Amino acid sequence: MDFLEDLEAYNSSMENAYNIVTKRMTIDDIYELLDSKEVNEFYLPFDPTQNDGRDEATLALLIDHFTESEEYEKCQELVNIKRKFLEAPKD
Repeated sequence: MDFLEDLEAYNSSMENAYNIVTKRMTIDDIYELLDSKEVNEFYLPFDPTQNDGRDEATLALLIDHFTESEEYEKCQELVNIKRKFLEAPKD
């Protein structure tokens, strides 16, 4: 891969993660896309068999990415998810 391909894969992984974290897409949707050959590769910045991407590190990465790309609506949605899932009072 060259730099531009790497950058495209990185941006794709951020979009994919955003879709998973916001529940616009599920793991089953990913498998269907791959099985139907609509896509050949599906990048994510986290292991979907281990968590749903709603961990502190992944949310911070996504918020930083979408802030840099000036996609503030996505940032706000991710901040709301972070508040709901990470800053909720623990019993």
